[in-house]
Amino acid sequence: MSGTGAADGLTLRPLSARSVVLSLLLGTHPPELPARDLVRLVEGFGVGASTARAALSRMTAAGDLRRTDTGYRLSERLLERQRRQDEALRPHTRAWGGDWETLVITATGRGPAARAELRAGLAALRLAELREGVWLRPDNLDRPLPADLDRVAERLVARPEAPARALAARLWPLGDWADTARALLAHVDRARHPADRLTAFAAVVRHLLADPVLPAELLPPDWPGAALRDAYARYQREQSGQVRAPGTRT
Repeated sequence: MSGTGAADGLTLRPLSARSVVLSLLLGTHPPELPARDLVRLVEGFGVGASTARAALSRMTAAGDLRRTDTGYRLSERLLERQRRQDEALRPHTRAWGGDWETLVITATGRGPAARAELRAGLAALRLAELREGVWLRPDNLDRPLPADLDRVAERLVARPEAPARALAARLWPLGDWADTARALLAHVDRARHPADRLTAFAAVVRHLLADPVLPAELLPPDWPGAALRDAYARYQREQSGQVRAPGTRT
């Protein structure tokens, strides 16, 4: 598989056979494809057929995939990852009235692994840590919080006295996120080889997962979030055409 250039300051490592399979299935709805079509698609990204089949066997043994009557499907564990990815690409928002969604961690005596898992989960919910144990974000996302959070945190709605735009800038590295997004947009415009394009758009998805999805009034000028989502949506349509190409039974 060919590598990607770093002229724009990005360092993108080529995807493994496993990552290519996952990228294809995570972008397919429903996330299931016949074995021969998966092998054909993966070959298009520079992975040999024997390597692709070996990756499918290893991924099934590891619980990444389920073998079905017609092919391979994402496991239940990875279906949650697909849901998060879909939400990152099409976040559900509502008008913002100035309130901030706030969680105060109340659980004590948790070990390092449990604390790290909780922190990762809160970050995935697009919350940011103001200080240890206090997480918040503008209340503009239309999504439920996991019910089990009630066991470890108190949920509040707050309206900080600090200027909202300044607070958002403290909580998220907005300039860095925007700079990387623009570099990714430039990179995908130049990428021509299928493997390079898949690698670049896998990086786009990871970057969108870190987008705080703030209200427009809290964002710096020329925020590139919508442009990055539009670029990925075009790539999804392109890939969907490949999946449904003649000879593919979907």
